[in-house]
Order: sequence, then structure tokens, then C-alpha cells
Amino acid sequence: MRAQTLPPVAGWGWILTGFAIFRRNPITLGMLVLTYWFTVVFLNVLPYIGALVASLVIPGLSVGLMQAARQVERGLPIGVQTLFGSMKENGRTLVALGALYLCCTLGVLGLSTLFDGGDMFRFMMASNRAERAALEEADFITPALFVMALMTPVMMAYWFAPVLAAWHRLTLGRALFFSFVACWMNWRAFLVYGVGLMLLAGVVPGVILGLLLLVFPGAANFITAIVTMPMVLIIAPTVFASFYACYRDIFGISEIV
Repeated sequence: MRAQTLPPVAGWGWILTGFAIFRRNPITLGMLVLTYWFTVVFLNVLPYIGALVASLVIPGLSVGLMQAARQVERGLPIGVQTLFGSMKENGRTLVALGALYLCCTLGVLGLSTLFDGGDMFRFMMASNRAERAALEEADFITPALFVMALMTPVMMAYWFAPVLAAWHRLTLGRALFFSFVACWMNWRAFLVYGVGLMLLAGVVPGVILGLLLLVFPGAANFITAIVTMPMVLIIAPTVFASFYACYRDIFGISEIV
């Protein structure tokens, strides 16, 4: 298992490659991303165990989207079976990754109560708008910075772990280790990548929406829908495809077994 160190500009290249992959099969990739979201949302609304089950299956579903991007790049057909079929690849490790990530997230949020008495934790765990509204005036800056600092290494260890477990058959510990090392070796490229994603999915759509609302203030709902739909059908599949491009460039497709 070898990870390459790439130049910072590679981060922007992953986004461009993701869009190039999306252009080859935009309809099916878009539908798979919507299926992924609907599956996660449906599981989360189930009482008691919904959020837990969603956390356990997300690693397998994310591998399914990367498998779809890989097959599109290779000119192979994709479908719903591509999304759900990848959950069978080293399934126990994928489920363990989901459980571990959930435990780490809850643990970090729990530690944030040292700074705000639990306001941020209660806000994140709120099950309805009324509960969130009661906490909206709380100061989340300090606990948010604390959570960000602790979750960064967790996300580094998790970033490639599902695909390394599924495609390379690595154990839980080795998948987390190699993912963390790969992210650490390429932190400059990931910094550019993160800035690019913020511009693509946040800043640019926000500026466009703001300008359109200034020009057409009476059509707020229609304008919001016009800006939101491309984000769902174009930007989201591009971002998911860029995850595969990121993996492919750092680890190399020749190592896939």
C-alpha cells in the first residue's frame, strides 16, 4: 500500500476530474446521489435506531458512489445495484467504521460540553425545530472550534478508510492508519481541495442567489429553487465523483484488487 505525495494544485484537479466523470453519465450519477440521500434521510427518521443504522451503512454507501464513479470513468454501466452492492465488500469492517465514526463524533460533541454546558450537543441532537430554536442564541464559537480541532484527525483517518477496507481488504486499524497518513502527506492538496469545494458549493451559489434576489425580490421561492436544483443534480454528483478522483490519484488505480 503506497500513497503518493501530490502538489497542491492536485486538489483543484480532483474537482475538475469529478466534473468530467459526472459529464459522462449525469443522469444516472445524479439519481444515485439522490438515492443515497433519500436512504440516509429515511433511516434517520426511523424512531430509536434510525440514526444508528444510518451511521452503520454510510461507509458502504459511500464506497458504492465511488464504485459508480470508477465504472463511469471506465465506460461501464452503473445502476442502483452499484450503490448498494458495495456494502457486501468487507462488510463487517465497513459497519465497524461507521460505528467507530459515530462513537468518535458523539465523544467529541460530549467533550464540547466543557465549554458551553452542553448547548451545542443539545443543538446537534435536537429532533425538531422548536428544540433548535431554543438554543439558536447560544454562543457556539468556542465549542465549534474545539469540535473542529478534534474532528479533523478523525476525518483524516476516516476519509479513505471505507474504500481501503472495501477495495483493498484492509483491516479496520490498517484502513484508518493508511487513510490518516495519506491525508497528512497531502495536506496542501486537501487545503486547495477544501477551498475549491467551498467556492463551488457555497460561495458561488450564494453570490448568484443573492444577486438574483436583489434583481427579483418578489420571486424568492422560485429563485431559490432555480439555484438549489443545480446544486443537487450537478454539484453534489461532481463532489462525490471527486472523492474517487482523490483516491485514484493518491493511491493509484493499479493497486485495486
